[in-house]
Amino acid sequence: MKPKSIFLKVQGDNPLNRIWDFLIVHQEYDHSMKDIAKFSEVGYTTLKALWKDFAKRKIVVQTRTVGKAKMYKLNVKNPVVRAFIDYYWTVISQEIGKNEKKAIKVEESFEETPIPTY
Repeated sequence: MKPKSIFLKVQGDNPLNRIWDFLIVHQEYDHSMKDIAKFSEVGYTTLKALWKDFAKRKIVVQTRTVGKAKMYKLNVKNPVVRAFIDYYWTVISQEIGKNEKKAIKVEESFEETPIPTY
């Protein structure tokens, strides 16, 4: 099992969020449903159930067929998808900002702590 992304840690690690996470991070490429299930760590049956809604709402588009496999890509022309991508990166940016502030506070506390001399 791979480490969870910041988005999944903050928004919840569930199949729907894992699919979104994978598709957004790898949006420049097209993928088969089998690969999406494998790399997002979602069961294929679960993916198929969720995929109907993704296709119906045009969140994903089929790009080509390779053998029997249909290849899909995140539909970045869809306004809902663009809004979700913005939301995704905002969540990550805010969380990174929180962690940076914590790191700065820790550094400052070390600077203020006198070093004992023996």
